Amino acid sequence: MGRGLAMSDVEAGGWSSWPAPAKLNLFLHVVGRRPDGYHDLQTVFRILDWGDTIHLRVGPAGPIRRIGPSAPGVEEAQDLVVRAAELLRSSANCPLSADIRVEKRIPTGGGFGGGSSDAATVLVALNALWGLHLPVEELAALGCKLGADVPVFIRGHNAWAEGVGERLTPLALAPAWYLLVDPGVHVPTPELFRAPDLTRDAAPAKIADFASGTLLDNAFEPVLRRREPAVEAVFKALARVGSPRLTGSGGGCFVEFDSLHAAERARSELPAELRAWVVGGAARSPLLDALAAMKV
Repeated sequence: MGRGLAMSDVEAGGWSSWPAPAKLNLFLHVVGRRPDGYHDLQTVFRILDWGDTIHLRVGPAGPIRRIGPSAPGVEEAQDLVVRAAELLRSSANCPLSADIRVEKRIPTGGGFGGGSSDAATVLVALNALWGLHLPVEELAALGCKLGADVPVFIRGHNAWAEGVGERLTPLALAPAWYLLVDPGVHVPTPELFRAPDLTRDAAPAKIADFASGTLLDNAFEPVLRRREPAVEAVFKALARVGSPRLTGSGGGCFVEFDSLHAAERARSELPAELRAWVVGGAARSPLLDALAAMKV
């Protein structure tokens, strides 16, 4: 496990801070199963202007260290942020070291992409801080080894996605605000893919179908609503303020609004015990803005 560190140390010399934004799946279909056992998906990734913060401190030759936990119960060697740093360092034959601290806001296991985004931010930021200058295509290929959602965070654009989520077509999405709710349900994705009631053969869709507003469903929604009373309860609560949807294969739920005022008013009408946030959709990842600022 990583050594302890006081907040005053984190704020002191040598540290830089990088955004790791959350995402939503605005729809998600399973359109088939591949010979390798993985499933072919179609989805739209919406990057949010809200998420975790990754604090990094680089140094000369030495170990990759995680300072404090990034998620409950995740050992340092198995943590995606550590694995991302080690993968980048070995791929680039780089001797430099890094300390990593994750400031968590994104609920773990909710389908909001927190672990994948954290890993992507480590790859992008350390590529810059270590002076490696690997192209984004190479970083995205490395990210795919860590998880199917990592490449979209590396590229940093809202996107139509196919395959296991790695084939990306950038999309321009209208401004929107989202009311997010985390029911606290974390069902392992492989278990959901094995569910007998999951629809695995949806007809392939086109970007034009999404643009027309006809694609809003998530293949995992009926499965989770039947299996998890907490998810069903959140859907019923959100149905009183809008049209609820599920993101990814986690338990996270959301409603989309055209204005911040409407989203905040809807949040005020939810039961106080629900864990909820109002966040904006981003035109592009704030990580790209942080990277551009570093190069100024």
